[in-house]
Amino acid sequence: MSKLRMAYLALALWGAIHPMYYFVSYMQETGTGLGGLIDAWYVNASTTGLTWDLTIAAIALTLWILAEIYVRRNYVALIAIPATFCIGVSCGLPLYLFLRTRPIE
Repeated sequence: MSKLRMAYLALALWGAIHPMYYFVSYMQETGTGLGGLIDAWYVNASTTGLTWDLTIAAIALTLWILAEIYVRRNYVALIAIPATFCIGVSCGLPLYLFLRTRPIE
């Protein structure tokens, strides 16, 4: 595995674990669960802007993945879509780049 692919994989793991630590900590601290976490994303203009910024980036990434899947037929890379929406762009993007840069057989 190339150093670039290892870097993508490391970023995908970091992008899955680090943000999730804060999400889980917040939900435990407030006791509001996922609904409370989502409500917190819209608590003020700053967090709402960041939420929309990441949502638009996630949609753009999804369109890119789908377009690339259509051309490259690398269906395993579809796993990056649920990773993007269930974990975050910080996981989905590097995961997709990791899957996309695998050697062609």
